[in-house]
Amino acid sequence: MPLFLELVREVSERDPELARAALAGLRAYEQAPRRDRPPPKPEIARVGGAALRDHGGSGPPVIFIPSLINPPRILDLDPEVSLTATVAEMGRRALLLDWGKADERAGLSVSRHVEDLLLDLLRNIGEPATLIGYCLGGTMAIAAASQIEVERVATIAAPWHFANYPDASLGALAEMWRHSEAAARQLGALPMEVLQAAFWSLDPKRTVRKFAEFGRLDPASADSRRFVELEEWANEGEPLPYLAAKELIEDLFEKDLPGSGRWLGSDRLAVPALHLTADHDRIAPAATAPAGDRVAIPSGHVGMIVGSARHRLHDALANFLKH
Repeated sequence: MPLFLELVREVSERDPELARAALAGLRAYEQAPRRDRPPPKPEIARVGGAALRDHGGSGPPVIFIPSLINPPRILDLDPEVSLTATVAEMGRRALLLDWGKADERAGLSVSRHVEDLLLDLLRNIGEPATLIGYCLGGTMAIAAASQIEVERVATIAAPWHFANYPDASLGALAEMWRHSEAAARQLGALPMEVLQAAFWSLDPKRTVRKFAEFGRLDPASADSRRFVELEEWANEGEPLPYLAAKELIEDLFEKDLPGSGRWLGSDRLAVPALHLTADHDRIAPAATAPAGDRVAIPSGHVGMIVGSARHRLHDALANFLKH
C-alpha cells in the first residue's frame, strides 16, 4: 500500500485528476466483496513441497508450469477464463504444477527447481507430456524439455533471451537487487512485496490508471470481480527462495546464461515448440522470447491469459495441440 500511494503521489504532480480517480478506485477495491476460494484440485503426484494437481480432462497429459513468482491459480482463475479448463476441453488431461510453500524449497535455485522437482514430477507421469509454461515457468519448461523426453512445448510470455530486455528494465532490477540482496540473504528469501515493487516500476502510470478504471466499474460486474481476483493473485505470491532470486537476477537477467547457451539446455528443441508473446508485455517483452515459431497476441502479460485476448491464445494452442 505505501508503494502504491507513492506512485499516486508522483502521478498527481502531472495528472491530479487521474490520481484522484485512482484513490477512489483504491477505496472501491478495499470495499469490494471477496469470493470464497475453491478447494485445491486433487494431487496426482508430489515431490518435496511441489505437487501436480488434476484439473480434469482425459487423453494425453498437458503439464502447466507457472512462474515461481506468483501463485499458479492465474491459469485457473475462474470458470470463464480458466486456461486449464479450456485445454481439458480440447481432449487433453490438464495437470497444473503447484510449487508449494517457499520454506519447503528454501535451498533451491531456479535450475534446481527444474532438476530436483519438475523433472521428477514429469517422470511420475509415466509418458511424455506436453509442457505449457507461463512466464518464468516457460523458461523452466524449455530447460526441462532439454533434459527429458516430452511430446511438445508451448510457452506463454516466457523470457529466454534476457539480454534483449530494455536497458532501463535491467538497470531497475539490478538496483532493486543491490538494495535488497543482503536482507534477502539473511531472510533466506526475497519477499513478494519487493518483486511487486519491481514490476510496478516498469510502468507506474499504468498501475495507477488501472485503479482509476476499476473505480468506474459496476461492483457487481464480472470485470469488477475479476479485477479483485487478479490483484489478490498478484499480491499473494510466496517469497522467492534466496538462491532462486540470486540465480534469476544475477545469472539469467544480468549474465543471460539461457540466451548465451550457458544454462540448462537450449531453446532450439528437438520437439514441436510454440511461443506465444504479448504485444504490450513489459514483464516479458516479445524480444526476449525463445527461438522458434511464435504467435503474437495483442495484449499484455496477464491480459493474454484472462482478458478478451485469451480467445486468440486458446485458438493458437488448440491448433498447436492438434498437429
